[in-house]
Amino acid sequence: QVQLVESGGGLVHPGGSLRLSCTATGSIFSINAMRWYRQAPGKLRELVASIQSGTNPHPADSASGGFTISRDNAKNTVYLQKNGLSPEDTAVYFCNADIQQSGALHYKGFQNYWGQGTQVTVSS
Repeated sequence: QVQLVESGGGLVHPGGSLRLSCTATGSIFSINAMRWYRQAPGKLRELVASIQSGTNPHPADSASGGFTISRDNAKNTVYLQKNGLSPEDTAVYFCNADIQQSGALHYKGFQNYWGQGTQVTVSS
């Protein structure tokens, strides 16, 4: 089965930096878009950044709020970075990706997967 495993969350002081990682594991044939969402307490989940599968920048790539998204296709990993964090960045951050499995489930094409989420708390 395909899984998205996030890491890098925790407690960060205001003004500090964040670098989250998300690695896709399992029987993977291909990964298309990879995305980061976040959900702050009492708020809806929102898209933070997305990146397509190519090695060159794509018009559909996007990032908001000072975040930078990047990916290492050889490692099936996407990263999210930001310097100068503020308490408003406190949220659970979720990885999301469109993945086509290999093997018996390859015929299903690209399916959307979510990670379990990683908590980021910005506080002094």
